[in-house]
Amino acid sequence: MTLRASLLRELDNPSLSVSSRAELCCELAKELENKGEYDEARKVLADYWRRIGERPKLKGLEANAAGEVLLRVGVLTEAIGSKQQIAEAQETAKNLISESLTIFQSSNYRKKIAEAQTELALCYWRTGEINEARDVLEDALSRLTVDNEVKAKAVLRLAIVELEATERHKALSILTDYATLFHKINNQTLKGSYYSTLANVLERMWETERKTEYLDRALVEYAAASYYFQKAEHRCYLASVENNLGLLYFTINRFDEAHEHLDHARRVFARLKDSGSIAQVDDTRASVFLQQGRVIEAERVARSAVRTLERSGRHDTLAEALVTHGRALARLKNYGASLSTFRRAIDLAQHIGTSIRAAEAALAAFQELGEHLAAVEKGQLVSGHGLGHEKKSMEHHAIRLALRQANGSVTDAARMLGISYQSLAYMLNTRHEDLLKDRTPVRRRPRK
Repeated sequence: MTLRASLLRELDNPSLSVSSRAELCCELAKELENKGEYDEARKVLADYWRRIGERPKLKGLEANAAGEVLLRVGVLTEAIGSKQQIAEAQETAKNLISESLTIFQSSNYRKKIAEAQTELALCYWRTGEINEARDVLEDALSRLTVDNEVKAKAVLRLAIVELEATERHKALSILTDYATLFHKINNQTLKGSYYSTLANVLERMWETERKTEYLDRALVEYAAASYYFQKAEHRCYLASVENNLGLLYFTINRFDEAHEHLDHARRVFARLKDSGSIAQVDDTRASVFLQQGRVIEAERVARSAVRTLERSGRHDTLAEALVTHGRALARLKNYGASLSTFRRAIDLAQHIGTSIRAAEAALAAFQELGEHLAAVEKGQLVSGHGLGHEKKSMEHHAIRLALRQANGSVTDAARMLGISYQSLAYMLNTRHEDLLKDRTPVRRRPRK
């Protein structure tokens, strides 16, 4: 008998106390969460909570049972809110989980304190509070002296936090040190998450250091993650890993394998009726088509992805898709539409507060349009500014990002921008003097 069936059978017992019934419902909801079935988990808790923003009903519950309901509602608020990009969902989740944490602390329930801290850290990570997430996770791990699933989840999230903080080697060290923990546990979703996170870390290390061993290991770990997510029947995570594999194979120009994994990801998301994630896969595929020189197909697929994401409310993902569409339009020599699309991506990224994404969009526009900026639609641009202002703004974004990625090296930044060292130096000295502080100091050659 499966755990789900066992829990459902126990819930049929008419002699259960009010608190025991609530705790069993929470345990069943947690089992459903573990497979990514968040809406089903929400329905299991319908007697206590129905929708995001609604206060859970805790009347008549003992303290620990109330804490359990608050914790599960907080986790589901975080998960569903993140998936659907519901405003304020993360703050609501933080408050619910913090309330559950207070209850568990009052009874000194160590394992539940650590579990609540681990879930709270995820909310901090999602809202960009990296230091807070790290502190909470380190405290949780100090309480967990026995290897278990809570400890495994805390380890994973600490590695993710370090990766977000660009501490790639530290993230790899954490995952390596706790490898035996993930061999011990029986939770297939956590095993898959371990290999997926490890692959993410290795992929980032390959992107920055270009060591082939990191790339080879990343491909192996992603394949392992796909295997375990398939076993866990966590279709959403499985599809995400397949999309990541498609993107990585595209990066190394193995296009047939890229399309194969993207096809798999799209089929799974289609069965889940997740149109937003399907659009993300299509955006990746459009990038593959561009690399293959199949520009007409790329423009069609990218346009479809943009239209879907416009309806989904996923603004960060929409900004990415707009950049892909802008590239395709530029390569079809539709420079006016391309610039409008890039400008929209920049404005959207700035509106949602992702300045790096805005700079990446500007860099892409600079690379794709270059000298065509001066001839686009006779200076009539989407922002209403004159052509000179528009070009200077886009240059500024692009150069700032290139210098940041090149660690201040003007030579490397110029290579990224596709221009000469002399051209970039001239732009810095005449039009973007405020960026001179971002470059490495000029080394003077000693006179002979």
